[in-house]
Amino acid sequence: MNTFTSSAPAAALGPVPFDHEQVVLCQDAASGLKAVIALHSTALGPALGGVRFRAYADDEEAVVDALRLARGMSYKNAVAGLDFGGGKAVIIGDPARDKTAERLSAFGRFAASLGGRYVAGCDLGTDAADLDVIARACRWTVGGSRVGAGAAGGSIFTARGVLQAMRAAAHHRWGTASLRGRSVGVAGLGKVGYPLVGLLVAEGADVVVTDVLDGAVRRVVDRFGQVVVVDDTEALLRFEGLDVYAPCAVGGALDPEVVPVTTAEVVCGAANNQLAEPDVERRLADRGVLYVPDYVANAGGAIHAAGDLLGHSPQQVADGVERIFGTTLAVLEHAESEGLLPGAAADRIAERRMAEARARGAHRGATTAHGGPAGGRA
Repeated sequence: MNTFTSSAPAAALGPVPFDHEQVVLCQDAASGLKAVIALHSTALGPALGGVRFRAYADDEEAVVDALRLARGMSYKNAVAGLDFGGGKAVIIGDPARDKTAERLSAFGRFAASLGGRYVAGCDLGTDAADLDVIARACRWTVGGSRVGAGAAGGSIFTARGVLQAMRAAAHHRWGTASLRGRSVGVAGLGKVGYPLVGLLVAEGADVVVTDVLDGAVRRVVDRFGQVVVVDDTEALLRFEGLDVYAPCAVGGALDPEVVPVTTAEVVCGAANNQLAEPDVERRLADRGVLYVPDYVANAGGAIHAAGDLLGHSPQQVADGVERIFGTTLAVLEHAESEGLLPGAAADRIAERRMAEARARGAHRGATTAHGGPAGGRA
């Protein structure tokens, strides 16, 4: 088992700020494992983030994805008020073909070598059973079947959080948090998109859906017969009278081509790293489209995972997810009052919290070195 800590410049890794604490490139010849573990920040606590199992065009794409996702987790956890930092791992390969217990075990050994600085959970391409395998080699995990809910439970909480963010955006844009009668388009009907549709139907929204997999669409139609199905994402974006567009599949869904065609007034979804380019948010705003930063809206899964780690009751976790409404509203109001885009407003809130945590840590280190008090609650 070999470990390499990357010190590559940002330009070599793609258009993402390379301000990470540690990037570990993992390779295990015996199992065929190739993986990346990215720790963006541990200022607020251990880096909490999922393990993604996905095929990539090349290794560089996998590294860039890990960097982006890890950074997003730092900001997500900070804005959500969690005492955890941000990290992410990607295992390179097609989960349908390449996922084996040997590779998951090898990954677990790499994760364990970080000594608790990284806490692994479920993500795209992994589930509770996979975390059970990883947990046999690494005790710093969350989301396995031992906690009862596992990946499915986390996804449901993510969906509930997205719903709360939508309700906050509706309040900010239209003066009421109700989604009854609003047309909401959901692109991607997987772990989060599927339960989100159910929640929206229960809210009385008019739901329009699409997915690249026919089976995912059929499952939604069979369960929620009143939804409208369109052929693809472009048709969803152009759907007449769409109020909210919810990207719930892979990242990069919001690119410059989306801006002139979308009919929605609000974009609020579960996908990570929705902006293909940073300038897309400005272009959407220029067209009067309100964008809810993805890491604000999709924090429910992180809140659920943190609750499992800290031994919170189901009610405490549910209450934490409900607070995404207030968090989202605060971000949107701060953006409006300061003349910022919502993404910049959310970044400012997260960066301030992480900076304060680093300052407290530096102060504790200084006082300890001089014989003063150490530890305790900040």
